[in-house]
Amino acid sequence: MKNRYLYLITFLGLDVIASAIALVIANAIAEKPFPPEHQFSYIIFPLIVCLSLYTFKVYNILWEYANYSEILHIVPAAIMSVGILFLAQAAAVGVTMNYTAYLILAFLVVVFVYIIRLTYKHIVFKLQKEIDIKDGKTKSLIIGNIMLIGAGSAGGMIINEFAVKSEYSKASIKCVIDDNPFLKGKYISGVKIVGDRNFIPEAAEKYNIDYIIFNIQNCDNKNRTEILNICQKTKCKLKIIPSICRMYSEDELSNLSSKIRNVEIEDLLEREVIDINNEITAEYLNGKVVLVTGGGGSIGSELCRQIAAHNPKQLIIFDIYENNAYDIQNEIKFKFPDLNVVTLIGSVRDSKRMDYVFRTYKPQLVFHAAAHKHVPLMETSPGETIKNNVFGTLKTAQCADRYGAERMVLISTDKAVNPTNIMGASKRICEMIVQTYNNHSNTDFVAVRFGNVLGSNGSVIPLFKEQIKHGGPVTVTDPNIIRYFMTISEAVSLVLQAGANAHGGEIFVLDMGKPVKILDLAENLIMLSGFTPYKDIDIVFTGLRPGEKLYEELLKSEEGLTATDNSLIFVGKPIDIDEEILRQTLDDMKSAMYDENIDIRQLVKRIVPTYILNN
Repeated sequence: MKNRYLYLITFLGLDVIASAIALVIANAIAEKPFPPEHQFSYIIFPLIVCLSLYTFKVYNILWEYANYSEILHIVPAAIMSVGILFLAQAAAVGVTMNYTAYLILAFLVVVFVYIIRLTYKHIVFKLQKEIDIKDGKTKSLIIGNIMLIGAGSAGGMIINEFAVKSEYSKASIKCVIDDNPFLKGKYISGVKIVGDRNFIPEAAEKYNIDYIIFNIQNCDNKNRTEILNICQKTKCKLKIIPSICRMYSEDELSNLSSKIRNVEIEDLLEREVIDINNEITAEYLNGKVVLVTGGGGSIGSELCRQIAAHNPKQLIIFDIYENNAYDIQNEIKFKFPDLNVVTLIGSVRDSKRMDYVFRTYKPQLVFHAAAHKHVPLMETSPGETIKNNVFGTLKTAQCADRYGAERMVLISTDKAVNPTNIMGASKRICEMIVQTYNNHSNTDFVAVRFGNVLGSNGSVIPLFKEQIKHGGPVTVTDPNIIRYFMTISEAVSLVLQAGANAHGGEIFVLDMGKPVKILDLAENLIMLSGFTPYKDIDIVFTGLRPGEKLYEELLKSEEGLTATDNSLIFVGKPIDIDEEILRQTLDDMKSAMYDENIDIRQLVKRIVPTYILNN
């Protein structure tokens, strides 16, 4: 706090001196200098200047990171100061200086006030560099020549930060790219804007660029993907700065360079930013006891993170894997130390354990994310798939009904549509179970269906990264295979919002955007890692695995679609279910799933007629 007041007092003192000197010079230029009785101006004018600077928030600017645009705050303050002086002199003893002198006075105030701050800026960073050198903190984060994509207001901030921060002492921004044709040839904070996106490869070669930093704010995903794809062809290392509209604190805005990160595969997907109604979600979760089964998994752990941020009364993390549960528990407790978090180890297949959890904690909201999900592994263990996915869901639903939970949300998958594997077929049965229970219970049972999530445990992205790390080859099952992708945080946000809007019985379908070719994903990931596909890292096609489709469907054709308030969430019309056949088949499965000699997939086919058996 002392530093803040010292900062303000220092500038006030210097501004008083500078404005007094400006007035002396302007008075000397005037054809008709101040008469002796008019010397009061030397006292009031500096005070007027300081008040005007305060009014236009000049003292709120962090001048360490300011650029030339900040002069726009000083100019109106100077004009207002001179205007007030003019009126005061006219009212007191009549105007003594000519009008030209008043203009000169305003100009001098702008120049002197800005020079003070410019000098301060360079002194501060010179001292900071000396301190960093003394403390051994001069390790450069980026070494080499840089091309900046985007000449907006954030561009000037970045260029100025790179110019003065010691950690970027070995980096130099050589040129700027911007698609606005009127900006070509102009300069931003001393760096030339050399052309549009089509000039990126030529500029990279001309200026011997090592790094490209993408800095276009509020850029739609289609254009961002197109520009980043051009950048990848240059072999330069790619960095990106997130949109400053997502940064709120003064510290974040004044240290924009600290937000620079590597370009990730998510940045290359043509997905627009999802619009989430956090008010609905917050009201839905606030003050509730919430249970997340499979809470240590990829989806489950993100559910825990986002639920914790919405002030539940209690969060119960339930998982069979103690390490995963331990990790998310520690993360939640660190971020939300006042939150009541309970972590329980157990299996959704264990009826007595599930009954104990519901009887003891009485969860009001249940998010059922516990499941076996790896398609090839489940193909060789169909009985285990049914035990965990089908009967785990059944036992969770029974407890939710028995102990009066308000709502149970099943995490489902696009693989439940016209399934060609036991995992997808098991999830379709799970959907049938929650729809059936919804018909006879006071609890609202719903399912949310979506495709693949980027970076989830066992998904294709971590596999590709591991293969690239070891020098390849990267394995793709088929050159034409496509999948829908969404980030984990996006998927979970939509799950929470769908759950908040549910009335019971719905199968919510998330709009996953455009499908992505897995081959394109592999090639982009190789290039992002700094290699050339098929040259540095080879791609090998291994053939479709058992139960694997070339493409996934998010909706059965007979279900239809109904829009919701969120353009990315739809409701599938429930299919008629013969509950008697469902119950009888589940009873038959209870014994069949423990007998390795029985092909349980035939029983699955009985209640999921769209299930395509691959013999």
